[in-house]
This record gives sequence, C-alpha cells and structure tokens, in this order.
Amino acid sequence: MTALAEVSAYVPPGRVPIESLAPDLGLSPMQLRVFRRYHGLSEVSRDPGRSLPELLASAALRLRGLAEPRVRETVRYVLYARSMPVVAPFPLNPLHELTWRLGLGHAVAFTVTHQACATALHAMALAGHLLAADGDPAARALVVAGEKVYTRVAKIVPETSFFAEASAACLVSTSGPKDQLLAYAAASRGEFDGDPGRFQAESAYGLADIITAALTQAGLRPADVSLILPHNVNKVSWRRVCRLLEFPADRVLLDNVASVGHGFCADAFINYQTAIERSLLKAGDAYVIAAAGAAPGATFSAMVFRH
Repeated sequence: MTALAEVSAYVPPGRVPIESLAPDLGLSPMQLRVFRRYHGLSEVSRDPGRSLPELLASAALRLRGLAEPRVRETVRYVLYARSMPVVAPFPLNPLHELTWRLGLGHAVAFTVTHQACATALHAMALAGHLLAADGDPAARALVVAGEKVYTRVAKIVPETSFFAEASAACLVSTSGPKDQLLAYAAASRGEFDGDPGRFQAESAYGLADIITAALTQAGLRPADVSLILPHNVNKVSWRRVCRLLEFPADRVLLDNVASVGHGFCADAFINYQTAIERSLLKAGDAYVIAAAGAAPGATFSAMVFRH
C-alpha cells in the first residue's frame, strides 16, 4: 500500500496580473480576453527573489516530519517531479543542492520527468513501489515539485494557461492511517505529439477516461468521489471533464486556477493543502488527483485516495 504521510505546499505571496505578461509573451488584447473570460485565469504567482532550490525548499521545510531527525533518517529516496526536461543550466543541479539543504545527503535522489505536468502522479507511484520493494515499513520517500518560469516555454501553455512559480512536497510511506492510495491509472498517447490543437480538443476526453479507469480499478463510481484535485490549467477544461463524467463541477477544486495559475507538477499538492485548510475532506472520503501532461505526446493520469 502507498500512503501520503504528510503534504505541504508553498505559494508565494507575489502575484502578477495576466495582462502584465502580454508584452513579453506577445499576446494580443483578444487573447488576453479569452484567457480571462473563457479560461477563468486572472493572476499568476511569481517569486523572483528565490532560486529553484530555495523555491523547492520552501515547501519541503514545511513538512513537520523533516524537522525531526528520527524521521529525516528514514527518508531513503528524494524524487523531483518535473514538467520541463531542463530546469537549470549545466553544471547546476538544483536537486542535489536541495538534498544538501534538507540534510538528506544519505538518500538516493533523482528526477522523474517525460510525462510533463502529469509527472507528479508517476513520481508518487514510483516512490511507493521503491519503498515496497525495500520492505521497511518505517522508510519514507520525499517527492518534491515546482519550477521557475525562466524561458518563454516555461511561462505559457499556448492558448490554454500560464505557468506559475510555486512548490510542493510530500512524504510517501507504505502504510498510514490516512490518504491511502486505492488506484493509479495512466495512459501515454503518442498520437498527440506535435499536434497541440488536437491535444486541446481531446484532452477532456482523455482525462475523463483515465479518471474512470482509476475509479473502476478502485471499485468506485464518480458518485462515490467527494472531491477532485485537478491540475490548474484552466476552468473550462475541467467543466468539460465534469460533463463527460456527469460529476458536479463544484466538487472540483478550481479556486487556485485564477489566483495561482498552473504550478507545473505542484498543482495536486497545492490543491490538497487548500482542501485541508478548508475542511473539504473528511475521514473516509474518496478523492481523485488527476492531471494531463503534453509534449512529447500526452500523458493522462489519475489517482484515487481514501482520506
């Protein structure tokens, strides 16, 4: 069994309105109106004063477990879930700098990528498999996510969303009293490679299908789900998914779409933290984390948890 022992997120207080991004990104007034009125986007979080290791550490250091030497020593793996294939120029290694900052030099640290913004789900599943293979019920894995918007490609999802600077971290265990993983489903679709228009048109179907597959694997129906924690790409995409699933749109946590933006692979954990702060999940509730990642091709992923 895989469980989330603890989750944290860091969302910078700084925000920029999407209109301020237009000159750098070459966006027209009409494109901005579509982003704001149709996609439901308003502002994006930015943290220009922090480096990438500092951004990641801002979330990881909020984990109470890592403050305890006893727990820190049990962390065997550090997995960095990344949307972009490259996040820093050679020879910088933000992941190794992070493990040094956190006192986790003893852990095996590596990056998980190539599933774009769905990579965080794969990283959580992989962490669970690694811990299960080790056979030590006390062992933990740390999964971190978050990136800087240092290039144009890392600032905007064309015609879809804006990337945000934020970070998240979670401690994964093989057992625990809450947030137990019931099912994980993922599908990679190579036919979308080089065709962003087709991905935009069909991504809702891909997400609905993979959520259905994960729920079936867990022996549940959409009606059994208390909450969906989405990737924060935009509101209209998730309304389409809800129509396909016949799922109430007000049970998808979309509030962070307008006020934070798309935090690369960190969205699931950011939304989880919001759900906990607002008491949207009760003990025993089933909830879904879902995300789609584009380029190369596309990956659709969904996880079902029991809170």
